Amino acid sequence: MARRALPITAATLTATAALLLSACGGDDDKSPDDTKAADAGSSPSASASATTPPLAKRPDITIPSSFQLTFEDWTSSDPRRQAVLDDAEEEVRAGYAAIIANDPDSESVAFYDTEGVRGQTKEWIKSYTDKNLTVIGKLPSFNPRVVLAENGQGAALTYCTDESDAKTRNRKTGKVEGNPAGTNPYVVYAVSLTKNEQGVWQNSSVRSERGKCSR
Repeated sequence: MARRALPITAATLTATAALLLSACGGDDDKSPDDTKAADAGSSPSASASATTPPLAKRPDITIPSSFQLTFEDWTSSDPRRQAVLDDAEEEVRAGYAAIIANDPDSESVAFYDTEGVRGQTKEWIKSYTDKNLTVIGKLPSFNPRVVLAENGQGAALTYCTDESDAKTRNRKTGKVEGNPAGTNPYVVYAVSLTKNEQGVWQNSSVRSERGKCSR
């Protein structure tokens, strides 16, 4: 179920790697000074651009009730971080919607992925569709953390998912399977995003590691 299950290392992004220390599980223990430091990295121009109406018309993405993909506490009082969370959420939804629709060439996925990562997402989708699999059950995503780049055009996001109730179903046989017995259901993700000219936050890289977070 995990997307691009590659080890998360310091090479991913310095900001993302730092976030991994508290990405999933436990309380957010950032000090007031840490918060100020993160906010200080945002330029006035970045704040101004965050208030500019987006030029792009975002696609409508529909996921059937047979797969309950939820995003717990994906909210921020900072509109700049909220914009990152909103587009990152839609990218995740687009990927699973493509699996369910048996559509590896989904235009919605292409909308939310940069050209460099689009092929990797397609291969992940095809790892299901080539085997006649769809997804069912429940997949909550929680404990998101966002760090913005100083220029306001890049961001790092970490979050956790719980695959305990996420399963696959074979389209032909109807066979339902979950993760193999003994598999840790928790997966932490580290995502790099860049804002394109239309104001859309697109995934530019995704890394994941199983067993590195919990509720």
